[in-house]
Amino acid sequence: MQSKSKKLFKHIAIVSALAVSLPSFALTVKGYNHAHKGKVAVERSVKLKPSGKGFAVADTRVAARPGDRIRVQDVTPGANGIDYNGGPIMSGNTNVYYIWYGDWSSNTKAQQVLVNFMSSIGGTPLYNVNTTYYDNTNAYVANQVTLAGQANDSYSQGTSLDDNAVLAVVQNAISNGAVPLDPNASYMVLTSPDVNETSGFGSQYCGWHNHATVSGTDVKYAFIGNPTQIAPDTCGVNTPSPNGDGGADAMASVIFHELSETVSDPDITAWFDSTGAENGDKCAWNWGTTYTAANGSTANQNIGGSDWLLQQMWLNANGGQCAQSY
Repeated sequence: MQSKSKKLFKHIAIVSALAVSLPSFALTVKGYNHAHKGKVAVERSVKLKPSGKGFAVADTRVAARPGDRIRVQDVTPGANGIDYNGGPIMSGNTNVYYIWYGDWSSNTKAQQVLVNFMSSIGGTPLYNVNTTYYDNTNAYVANQVTLAGQANDSYSQGTSLDDNAVLAVVQNAISNGAVPLDPNASYMVLTSPDVNETSGFGSQYCGWHNHATVSGTDVKYAFIGNPTQIAPDTCGVNTPSPNGDGGADAMASVIFHELSETVSDPDITAWFDSTGAENGDKCAWNWGTTYTAANGSTANQNIGGSDWLLQQMWLNANGGQCAQSY
């Protein structure tokens, strides 16, 4: 095992490589149809889709009229190692709202690092990899990201959050006017080092993304944990780190992962492969070419005048590959 000082931090969904691979098959069962007041055949294909947490779950999406045979939404196999599953992507400028959850008063450097990151990632060759994703209207993800607002939440849900509590943090920030209701945004709940996410932070994932209806709007949101106290080994506190704050540097790569999956697969119905891996999952832990930064840390990107160690992202072009730029 490498020493901590030399270890490249691991960051996204640590069970990605352990996702259960279930075979696809068709199962015909008899179900009661209220509209037709009788039994009808229901055909359902069991296949995999992303959970948003880096591992796969069964995909049971169906679309049909009452009485019809029900089939899973058609999939368009891609030539680049990832498939289009028919859902929307986020085109145009993507707004990001940071919600600083917990106590960040003694960790202002981490806040500065992450504000710099989000203020600089849009327009870069790295983020441009995401522009290879599109929807059935031929709209593409744009290389445009704006840090549109920030809010603070001082432990409204305590120090141990479940998935519902993360959504509640987002809902509260919107309802109290700290951030606007924005359908073309990612709301990122960034937790301080003393906050745990009880559904698997550090044991199953380091961050995740999801969506929910809030005041009639499809809201995309994400959990990004600071691993310094709870998951330093599994989610990656590296010393030295490019920006001098191991927790923030680890979070930056998780943020890039989750943001990239949000714009290419916001409702978890668009781009993922047959194993349920989204574009970020396919390149988790994959750094590509690295270099030694001035402070002796390992880095692979210089963005906004700072060095970063950021995972690569799956390029949906040229046959598909993990890429550092496009």
